[in-house]
Amino acid sequence: MSPLKRILGIDYGARRIGIAVSDPLRIIAQGITVVENSPELHDHLRQLIKEYNIEKIVVGMPLSLKGEQGSQAGKVEQFIAQLKNNFGLEVIEIDERFTSRIAQQTIRSLGVSKKRRQMKEKVDQIAAALILQDYLDKQKGSKIEFSGC
Repeated sequence: MSPLKRILGIDYGARRIGIAVSDPLRIIAQGITVVENSPELHDHLRQLIKEYNIEKIVVGMPLSLKGEQGSQAGKVEQFIAQLKNNFGLEVIEIDERFTSRIAQQTIRSLGVSKKRRQMKEKVDQIAAALILQDYLDKQKGSKIEFSGC
């Protein structure tokens, strides 16, 4: 029996990429790392996809308060196209509005006081987990709705 497939969550940024993975049952998202947005990014992602047995990828799409694509959206769309071409996996866009703000508030509420750079990296990691958790929760909700029919 092959191991259960997981889902990878990504918070795309110009400098850093926050990364999260689901548990094998796809119930909980966990931030695992932050990687630099560099030419080595796809090699690092390839390693994570293999290590965590990834089946699909969820990427946060920056939207405005009105739900329209933000200024960073074009770069995210290019990144998504690269993911599809390089890995041949399904890539799902999900609204990432407020994830960084929620991540910052979460860190503050925990009383975490670290260096500013470490704090930014933690925010990216938590934002990736929030993006992925939002997707997982929506999937659970849709499964529950259909099972009751």
